[in-house]
Amino acid sequence: MYQYRRRFTREVVFGTLALGGYQPIRVESMTNTHTMDTVATVEQCRRLYEAGCEIIRLTVPTEKDAENLKNIRDLLRRDGIDTPLVADIHFSARAALKAVEFVENIRINPGNYATIPKFSTDEYTEEEYLNEIEHVRKEFAPLVEKARSYGVSMRIGTNHGSLSDRIVSRYGNSPEGMVEAALEFARFCEEAGYYDILFSMKSSNVRVMIQAYRLLVQKADAELRHAYPLHLGVTEAGDGDEGRVKSAMGIGALLEDGLGDTIRVSLTEDPVHEVPVGFALVKKYNEFHLVNGDRGHIPLKHVIESRYKQANHTLVTHELPPFSPFSYQRRASSQIELAGMEIGGDKVPRVETEVHASLSDCDAVFDEIRQRLAPAKPQDSIRSEFASVRVDSAADLDALDELLERLGEERRFVVASTSDLLLFGRLLHKVSKVRFCIIEGERFENELLRLINNEPLAVVELCFLHEKSGYSVPARVLVHLAEKLRRHESSRLLFSVQSDHLLFVYRRLVQSFKSSSLNYPLLVRFKGDTSDRLETLVKSAVQTGTLFCDGIGDMLSLQTTLSPDDEVNLAFNILQGARIRMSKTEFISCPGCGRTYFELEHALAAIKLRTAHLKGLKIGIMGCIVNGPGEMADADFGYVGAGKNRISLYVGRECVEENIPEQEAVERLISLITERGKWVVPV
Repeated sequence: MYQYRRRFTREVVFGTLALGGYQPIRVESMTNTHTMDTVATVEQCRRLYEAGCEIIRLTVPTEKDAENLKNIRDLLRRDGIDTPLVADIHFSARAALKAVEFVENIRINPGNYATIPKFSTDEYTEEEYLNEIEHVRKEFAPLVEKARSYGVSMRIGTNHGSLSDRIVSRYGNSPEGMVEAALEFARFCEEAGYYDILFSMKSSNVRVMIQAYRLLVQKADAELRHAYPLHLGVTEAGDGDEGRVKSAMGIGALLEDGLGDTIRVSLTEDPVHEVPVGFALVKKYNEFHLVNGDRGHIPLKHVIESRYKQANHTLVTHELPPFSPFSYQRRASSQIELAGMEIGGDKVPRVETEVHASLSDCDAVFDEIRQRLAPAKPQDSIRSEFASVRVDSAADLDALDELLERLGEERRFVVASTSDLLLFGRLLHKVSKVRFCIIEGERFENELLRLINNEPLAVVELCFLHEKSGYSVPARVLVHLAEKLRRHESSRLLFSVQSDHLLFVYRRLVQSFKSSSLNYPLLVRFKGDTSDRLETLVKSAVQTGTLFCDGIGDMLSLQTTLSPDDEVNLAFNILQGARIRMSKTEFISCPGCGRTYFELEHALAAIKLRTAHLKGLKIGIMGCIVNGPGEMADADFGYVGAGKNRISLYVGRECVEENIPEQEAVERLISLITERGKWVVPV
């Protein structure tokens, strides 16, 4: 919980590569061509290889597709492309038994292998439950034996959206059900003496995905013979920034926990676009482990062990985490009022962004604040609710006076920060919130407390600038100040930390606040200096999104090199990905595969164009039925492929219209949303 330490797993072979153990975290992708189209599939595999993709998965819906894997593999190997291939299996045991002859790994879905989910919650008697387990065991055993004989490894890949009716009847559509579905198949494997397995626990809901993986590790490591590798991914993440942010939040949260041996970023885009996002995610963790940067090199064991020994050993193994790792519960905090908005308690987290322009250029600051606050838009539009300016001198203070005069009513949404106590004291009566930046090693306490206890008009944010000290130092300093302020009944307070290690520092802060019975609201603050846009998206989503998924945070503040509009959108994408603040339509969209027989990317773009203004509505866009109805349970409406250029429409899990021509389906979806009373005329 409080430092990075990678979970050590059994090493599993993937052809020329291996997963787990001390191996690098691998980056995967998946073709979206039809596997019977040899030319298109080989060409896409080639492009993925050239992009650096380390493992390529292909969909195998039928035995005929499985037979064609030989042709695809032979053409790739002829051209010197030795990237391990994975056969993706749903439903068909016959396809699996054939595919295992031509690939390095086979993925099976325990929710639909040897059974077809009807997405029913009918009760099972104990006898029926056990009889179906025995049926699945008998159907699965031949695949285990054949995989062993061919030296092929296996991924047991559970999907939140396609649990079997039997599992749902007992555990619900839940992380517990996902874990039990996987463990059943792992038990079958271990009983047969087959140990070349790994797991995945995928969901389109980031919080569910994180909880399921954590629960799997707890239960599997307690029950199974080995600690098996994990394949990480958020399924149906969508496209664009939203898809990248959701994927980074889910995958990154687990990587920070030390979990994960291979990842796939699922985007409703050309699969080649997934690869750089994947490498941006694993870069930090692989740099911790690799002896050199060449793809495929095996790191030396003693190098990693020495680095573990050098880590900051603040973790006490018997300490309870400061949040529930397996279920969502928001941290309880007090509620304060800021510029007419309530912060903390059960209120949605508010968004603050940092003005780039310097107060020495008052016109530029004025224009940027107006852009960030966007006052002409409706109140619930995606906009920064507070704009922060930096005050470093008396001249900046004079410029701020001029700026506030020009802003008029909007001035209440302007907040300021400084690390100068004299300036801090003067700001307390000028703006709605003042952030005092606590610099490591500086003496400030008595004067700071005197100023705050003098009943300022502004809300005070105490922010520790964490650079070189241990992860627990910010917590010790802020708890010390908070306890002193509580004695003076100071209540209009926020606390934050600025750090390159937000996750561990905030966890320690929450734990320390809890131990001291402090419930002041927390502002999650991210500062990124890189000009690399993808790196900014990934780092901010991992560091802040993980905290909100774990129920930590009452405000979010971003300071990046992105444009004001992009920065504001990023903040709301993070909060929406954590399902804590729905500010726009949520699109649950799969990346497509060989089971998709309509233009998925085109359909998503068309649906987004028409429905992106429907705040809080969840729409699923699925290439096929494999995960469709199950994931529809997390969506209000579903648009699911039903065959070549045919679409079926869902309301929740219920299919309400079948086999609509693709060219009519978007209009019919809009009509369905209207009929159900969910349509809003765009402003």
